[in-house]
Amino acid sequence: MTESRTRRQPTARQRALLSELEALFLAEGFSQFTLDDLAARLRCSKSTLYALAPSKEQLAVKVVTHFFKGAAELLEERIAGIDDARKILGEYLAGISEYLNRASAAFMTDIAEFAPARDAYQLNSRAAAARIRSFIDHGVTDGVFREVHARLIAEMAGLIIEGIQTGVVGQRTGVTDAEAFTALSELLLGGLAPKMS
Repeated sequence: MTESRTRRQPTARQRALLSELEALFLAEGFSQFTLDDLAARLRCSKSTLYALAPSKEQLAVKVVTHFFKGAAELLEERIAGIDDARKILGEYLAGISEYLNRASAAFMTDIAEFAPARDAYQLNSRAAAARIRSFIDHGVTDGVFREVHARLIAEMAGLIIEGIQTGVVGQRTGVTDAEAFTALSELLLGGLAPKMS
């Protein structure tokens, strides 16, 4: 029991390495690196990296998951204490855009081309779509958003998020994921605004 608890709780050094790996992967992607390359870049041993994950592929998934978990936590902090659904939705989508802006094209391409990392992104995207759905429901209930079929609008937003996540939106339009989330924010906030009488 103590051994499994130790495995779940990374050491301070492991947390620091994970942050360094995240910064490296965000800047340069991860597919081209070998474990030897990573050990050299981070000035650590391969066994130190193996303590984080048993293979380079699992290490990549761990870092991608860490990146998106960090995004989710920061987004929740960003909207904490905001009651107005319009402001919550705007802040949430702006936060996604800003967070994804940290990621290079190489990182996003590597995620798209590596199924386990893509699955981590997809899981995060589904969670974001569910949060957006809750913001829309809240806004319609409070009268901040006009009376719409909230579930339909939220489902459409979810499909757009899926299109961003799978790379379809970027391939067809030539925009980054961050730019796509900014456009989604403008689309939703404009479309949900109460009609002027």
